Amino acid sequence: MCKVKQANHKQCFVCGERGAAITCAESGCTRSFHLPCAEDGQCITQYFGEHRSFCWEHRPRQTPVRAPAEDTNCVICQETVGDSLSYYTMVCPACTQNWFHRGCIQKQALNAGMDCFRCPACRDNTVFCTEMSTMGIHVPDRRPSWEDNGEYEGLRQRHRNCDAIKCLCPRGRRQAATRG
Repeated sequence: MCKVKQANHKQCFVCGERGAAITCAESGCTRSFHLPCAEDGQCITQYFGEHRSFCWEHRPRQTPVRAPAEDTNCVICQETVGDSLSYYTMVCPACTQNWFHRGCIQKQALNAGMDCFRCPACRDNTVFCTEMSTMGIHVPDRRPSWEDNGEYEGLRQRHRNCDAIKCLCPRGRRQAATRG
């Protein structure tokens, strides 16, 4: 109850309203914000360990080898990412040449879950997941969403019919072989 009262007195530095319950984890920083305001304020929340949050000034930043070229496209949506690193554009830390939008990689992470989340281009998992989590991409610890709704169940079924123009199976078109 005490924390709720404290949050009621804190003003969100993004929207200006009271009730900002999240404070920047940088020691000495007094900026507070609402979780829904975090993206507009270019804040980062790390969804692991202590679940720390950072304001725009103290958030961790990627250190790419080079800035993206002017015509660089997001490897997910194929839209341009611009010609500079920003809060909204990110680079794969493993291959250092594949760029994507923060929103695009966040959607991929939410759908893929921890087991299947990796760089969409170079397929690195270890370095990529660590960096994305540090940069505020929430990767849920669950199975991929496409396994939950059974969309790909048909891919596990074996074709049981001979589709050749002239069937050479001695038992006919409806016979399913146990192998091959």
